[in-house]
Amino acid sequence: MPSQKPSLSLVALPGRRRAALDLAQEIERRGYPGIYCPSVTNNMAFCQAMAQVTERVMIGTSITPIYTRLPLDYAQSAAFIHEISGGRFRFGVGVSHAPAHERMGVTVGKPLGDMRSFVQAYHDAPRTGDKPPLILATLRKKMIALSAEIGDGMVFANGARSHMADSLAVLPAATRNDPDFFIGNMIPTCVSDDIEAAKAVNRRTLHSYVQLPNYRNYWKEAGFVEEMTAVEKAIAAGDLDALSGCMSDDWLANTTMAGPASHVRDEVEKWREAGIREPIIVPSSAEGNQFKAFEEIFAVFDD
Repeated sequence: MPSQKPSLSLVALPGRRRAALDLAQEIERRGYPGIYCPSVTNNMAFCQAMAQVTERVMIGTSITPIYTRLPLDYAQSAAFIHEISGGRFRFGVGVSHAPAHERMGVTVGKPLGDMRSFVQAYHDAPRTGDKPPLILATLRKKMIALSAEIGDGMVFANGARSHMADSLAVLPAATRNDPDFFIGNMIPTCVSDDIEAAKAVNRRTLHSYVQLPNYRNYWKEAGFVEEMTAVEKAIAAGDLDALSGCMSDDWLANTTMAGPASHVRDEVEKWREAGIREPIIVPSSAEGNQFKAFEEIFAVFDD
């Protein structure tokens, strides 16, 4: 059994928001250390609501794009959640991806420059009170280095475990060894005794991610050149149905967790050994929806 339960990723979908808050309370009751929310829906609003219905569990955005609101507005909202939660909020931010920028209708600059400008404006925002720790979304090494320079932590989504030591080597030793510097990774996870079914679920989860150029560049850097080249050929041919076949078992095992309970428990410990202080499980189920996936996760770590 792991020495500590992993954190969990939770989304408040329309029509299920009250149920998601009830689930957040259950996650806290069961002793999970953190709940982190992706930007699928309004994760700032969800974190604010969770801050009011929980007492101990850490909560955070993982992540929210920096372009959708002004830094002052974000600073005010983040400071509010930080205060009412009793200091339990972590504000995770990122530059997102080109397709998302198009959907949002925003014009962006260079990722590193935009992030540096945002962080400066966030810290300079007046009359907010204390602000929460600022966690930067990271993949490539330049953003990792920037997180150590101007942030309070870093978080991957779908990071490659075999490449993690190389990635984390970019951090100064003092930062890498600082327990207060957040190092997390969002890990797609499907618990099932039917390993192939679980793998298929995780391949569907990552289907949209392999279509993003910056993710493909990261995975190439991590050594999965053959897989990402095959993905690019399939995209160029307009054959998106072929993408799952490009996702090798080796690549999948490095970026996700799939299989029975004992395997998933062991995998969480391997992520910690690779340098991820805060493994964040992103649950999916081969047999049901998000709530079924959480039942399966609870069965893994509450034995």
